[in-house]
Amino acid sequence: MTLLSVNNIDYFYQDGDVQRYILRDISCSFERGYFYTVLGESGSGKTTLLALLSALDQPKTGAVYYEGIDIRSIGYDKYRRNNVSIIFQAYNLVPYMTAVENVRMAMSITDNQLPADLEAVAYNLLDYIGISRDRADRTVNKLSGGEQQRVAIARALATNVDVILADEPTGNLDEEMENEIVQIFKRLAHEHNKCVIVVSHSSQIANQADVVFRLRKGKFEPYETPAQAEARWAQDYAPVQPQQQFVASQGWEQPQAQSWVQPQPQPWIEMSPQPQLQPQAQPQVQYQPQPQYHDASAVSLTETDK
Repeated sequence: MTLLSVNNIDYFYQDGDVQRYILRDISCSFERGYFYTVLGESGSGKTTLLALLSALDQPKTGAVYYEGIDIRSIGYDKYRRNNVSIIFQAYNLVPYMTAVENVRMAMSITDNQLPADLEAVAYNLLDYIGISRDRADRTVNKLSGGEQQRVAIARALATNVDVILADEPTGNLDEEMENEIVQIFKRLAHEHNKCVIVVSHSSQIANQADVVFRLRKGKFEPYETPAQAEARWAQDYAPVQPQQQFVASQGWEQPQAQSWVQPQPQPWIEMSPQPQLQPQAQPQVQYQPQPQYHDASAVSLTETDK
């Protein structure tokens, strides 16, 4: 079931008498339990799309819908407070607060129902993301970049929303830390039924997503992840199954699986036995003695010839 969708969105800015389009006629939808990536180069419009999904900006035409309701009807402030959370590339944490205080602060602004012991929930979220209690009690400016991004993810989860939006969340991280953050996003989608939407220029992140929307010059283009390509190949080249056959005495009969490796003989081809050829008798060759020739000079004369 569709959780979040955009319908026929245009976004542009006015440059004198000219409208410069950032997004043009964009439509897409997102569901719970999936990890999405919006892939695009710098200037493609991906961050603008994220701003529209999170109600940080408004489309010029078209609309954003949450569970089928236009977010303008929900109210932008209420929608941001109760329905979506945003993870920024620059973390946007309060630097003089500890990690656990940053997470608790997010809990204080939501209307969603939360457990009574907010501090215990905050520590548990940080522990789930990979921040120990010792480091959770440090001010965030004393944490590494990867740790600060983990705190930002825990803060996004703290309000118990269904939509997690992330803007280039691994842009400041090394490859190893990037992979760890991506694994967290995948767990949130697949194990906790969250709708996780990441905008990125990294094809490595896109190739691990369940669904990829590729943006180029404000429009969507087709994109196929390796997993999707493998599934399509398996479907396109799967052996063709025979049709069911109706047997009067037994009804519909389930077809037997046919192997494409060992082809079965075709019933409409009648093979007649080939006649056996008898070997022909070979003619016997009679040996003829050759005449004997003698040298005349070697013949001795008889008495008569003398």
